Amino acid sequence: MSAIIDVFVIGGGPAGVTAALYTARANLSTVIAYKDAGALKKAMVENFYGHLEISGKELVATGLKQAKRVGAKVIKEEAVGISQTHDGSFKIETAKASYIARAVLIATGASRTTPQIKGLAALEGRGVSYCAICDGFFHRGKDVAVLGDSAYALHEIQDLLPIVKSVTLLTNGVNKLLTKLPENVIIKKQKIKEICAQPGIMGDILNGVALESGEFLPLSGLFIALGIAGGTDLARKTGAAIASNSIVVDANMRTTVSNLWAAGDCTGGLKQIAKAVHDGAEAGIDIVKKLKGR
Repeated sequence: MSAIIDVFVIGGGPAGVTAALYTARANLSTVIAYKDAGALKKAMVENFYGHLEISGKELVATGLKQAKRVGAKVIKEEAVGISQTHDGSFKIETAKASYIARAVLIATGASRTTPQIKGLAALEGRGVSYCAICDGFFHRGKDVAVLGDSAYALHEIQDLLPIVKSVTLLTNGVNKLLTKLPENVIIKKQKIKEICAQPGIMGDILNGVALESGEFLPLSGLFIALGIAGGTDLARKTGAAIASNSIVVDANMRTTVSNLWAAGDCTGGLKQIAKAVHDGAEAGIDIVKKLKGR
């Protein structure tokens, strides 16, 4: 665990980097953690001020170089977990390490869509969850499953193992895992046929998962952790408000959790670089004001 950081930015795109330019120039220790160029990775940009044409990948690389030049530290690490400590700071977990920061900006771009599996959407909040640290307690001593195959899935599994009876990893047809799992985790690589329900006091609740092989897995909970942790996934872990699959923010890009900001596509609205840069500027300036007591 390293020394406490002033500002931890999750995401290396236009929103996150723009905010980091303001915080680093204000002499706040700033770290940017990112996995890749996200939605800009394969884009060709022709409608951004000052560029007749530039690849999204090049734009991101230039932005990160600019952030480094003003003193921000850039780490190519995927953020998989975040929690607020008793003093209001945050512990951020990546696939490689843990960090403590006074303020956090989530700027990961738009979250993934819900996997198109029969029965899943109808059981969200009724046994299907996107946050192990939030909902694992409700399944203590019971059998649960995690849907995924990467470091993000491993993080959710690690949060669940001390609480539940057993954890099964469902890869939904993916044969090659992107991470190493604890030995006591059951692995099922078959495709999922359906998420099954049973009647509950307040309506249908999760009963289990039917695999295309014909096997049925009785489950108390199913935790979705596909790909990388999106902005809303991380925000949920802090208790920040989510609406229409976007992080709720005010005019200064503050979330409903103190010392937590969000900017860019993960906050909804126009999904354009110009809007992301604006959000990042608003967030960066506000973070400086908050941390410097202005």
